Amino acid sequence: MKHTLQLILAPEVAFEEEALRTYIQQKLNISEKDTYHIRILRRSIDARSKRVKVNLKVEVFVNELPSIEQFQPIYPSVTQKPQAIIIGAGPAGLFAALRLIELGIKPIVVERGKDVRARRRDLAAINKQHLVNTASNYCFGEGGAGTYSDGKLYTRSKKRGDIRRILEILVAHGAKEEILVDAHPHIGTNKLPKIVAALRESILKAGGEVHFNTTVIDFILQAQTIRGVVAVDAAQNTIELSGIGVILATGHSARDIFALLHKKGILIEAKPFALGVRVEHEQSLIDRIQYHCKTNRGPYLPAASYSLVTQTSYQGTEKGVFSFCMCPGGFIVPAATAQEEIVVNGMSPSRRDAKYANSGIVVSVDESDWQAYKTSGALAALAFQKAVERKAWLLGGKTQTAPAQRLLDFVQHKYSKTLLPTSYQPGLTSVEMTEVLPETITRRLQMAFKLFGKKMKGYLTNDAQIIGVESRTSSPVKIPRDKITLEHVTIRRLFPCGEGAGYAGGIMSAAMDGERCAEQLYKLYGSGK
Repeated sequence: MKHTLQLILAPEVAFEEEALRTYIQQKLNISEKDTYHIRILRRSIDARSKRVKVNLKVEVFVNELPSIEQFQPIYPSVTQKPQAIIIGAGPAGLFAALRLIELGIKPIVVERGKDVRARRRDLAAINKQHLVNTASNYCFGEGGAGTYSDGKLYTRSKKRGDIRRILEILVAHGAKEEILVDAHPHIGTNKLPKIVAALRESILKAGGEVHFNTTVIDFILQAQTIRGVVAVDAAQNTIELSGIGVILATGHSARDIFALLHKKGILIEAKPFALGVRVEHEQSLIDRIQYHCKTNRGPYLPAASYSLVTQTSYQGTEKGVFSFCMCPGGFIVPAATAQEEIVVNGMSPSRRDAKYANSGIVVSVDESDWQAYKTSGALAALAFQKAVERKAWLLGGKTQTAPAQRLLDFVQHKYSKTLLPTSYQPGLTSVEMTEVLPETITRRLQMAFKLFGKKMKGYLTNDAQIIGVESRTSSPVKIPRDKITLEHVTIRRLFPCGEGAGYAGGIMSAAMDGERCAEQLYKLYGSGK
């Protein structure tokens, strides 16, 4: 007999297998002679009250075996099939490639960066030697920016596609089945590289192609239709690749592609994004605030996270300030893609067991902020973004050393004579962040931190510090596409996709958008004509 239960349990019961089995056995009056199997369907933590609880939805099979629900994707050979070009091997590009294979189209994936294993050396170089490889870094390379991140696998949008399907594909390629259960699943930066490599192997085994160290330098256009791309490969040869369509899945930092689109007269638009800083606390402080505990959180609860948002009014305008990409038990990393810029981002290992918690705290940016750069037209938001990143580089000391300030000092307009230890490997230099950030960003951040300190008692403290700048929250460019066909509004067979085109905001939404673009490409041009 199968029972479905909704349970509210203490963490020491919910996260301890034997304790959970004993609880369920007693609740259902299961005798010692009976056999039973437990399948967890959903799990979430409720820390709103002083006593933390865990919500569980479980299926219990008494004296019967549970049905097997293991998803195994099938990728047929596409060696002799019509081919399509995918620019970028991030989540959008990889999942677009796999979906094309399922539909009988051969994907040709072009990635400017290195494979996930070789990419590690370039990450070490930026951290230790302050050397930015403009083709291989935290943003560029196999798996995109998501590979070396917290690996968050949730999205607020329910309209993009099949969330469960994406999670199941990840499990089929090596992710733990826990991601199918947790309300806020994540994989972790230490686990993601193997999964990304496994996704690539599925593409190759089916007859698809993946070209690393290959940079697109031009589009082949004919009568408002894209026929292929021109690229420079790993051997510095210029090559042409053609196909029935092109999925443009470059990610939010492919500035040369945005410039190329603009130069070729392919319609793009400046897009609002968000910009601010990373704030770093000791994880133990965030645990105490969120779990209402006096010492540590105990052995059962995961490192606590938080989500903060508020509206600020400055110069007669309301704008949102919010936490972005919160990384419990994680690290702050240098995410620059060019030499003369400072960009910071966050990442966490799967266990989230590092000493510090960090989160982007960012302000919504719109046309009113980039008026000084309006001569750049569709690239005006990008020009504004670049200017802030360069200023951070200049004030940080012209290396990857990042400008920083203690949190309470920032709010109180005080220079920080000393800074705290940090997870940011290239190091910090004390700078008044009012000199780095535009005034409207600074003022709104100061207002927001005061409000956040009231929402989370202990959050606003000089035992925390802000590090700048957090500027790659989303693309500063939108590549317009038809709402139904997902094809570019003026260029046929071109499918703008994922974060770089302005249609996603994380691993899950990018992956789902990649699948949708693949499906529309097939629907319109799958015959190969």
